[in-house]
Amino acid sequence: MQKISPFLWFNGNAEEAAKFYTSVFKKSKIHAITRCTESTAKNSGQSVGSVLTVEFEIEGQRYTALNGGPNFKFNEAISFVVRCKSQKEIDYYWKKLTSGGGKEVACGWLKDKYGVSWQVVPDNIMKLISSKHPKKAERVMTAVMNMVKLDVKKLKAAYAGKRK
Repeated sequence: MQKISPFLWFNGNAEEAAKFYTSVFKKSKIHAITRCTESTAKNSGQSVGSVLTVEFEIEGQRYTALNGGPNFKFNEAISFVVRCKSQKEIDYYWKKLTSGGGKEVACGWLKDKYGVSWQVVPDNIMKLISSKHPKKAERVMTAVMNMVKLDVKKLKAAYAGKRK
């Protein structure tokens, strides 16, 4: 079992969100759902028998979704990075995670319909933007800053000093 895992606060739609995420990512599953008892319902403001938590896994990473109520909302201070092997994979995750009311943001960032922030990036992005060749890294970073969804061909062209 993982020593550290994310715990996500939802307002009544934790199960729906967990089902959404496990439908987007192929290597995923829901492990457990806990329901409100009389005591947890009283303390949480939820009804007896409603979903309290959902433990799920995506690509080997465990998460817990909690129906904690309206007190807290997601913001960009925390995001999840999806490292992709190809443009096709970037396009797939971008489309799936923005579906149903998600929003494209900038620089490979998006917010899904639950307000969770994601970065959908090529798996070599850190290598490109931290190159030992400062001009190459700067060109790539400039390209990233001018994109919404990242384009692998344009990033490679920027790294090579070519226009695409």
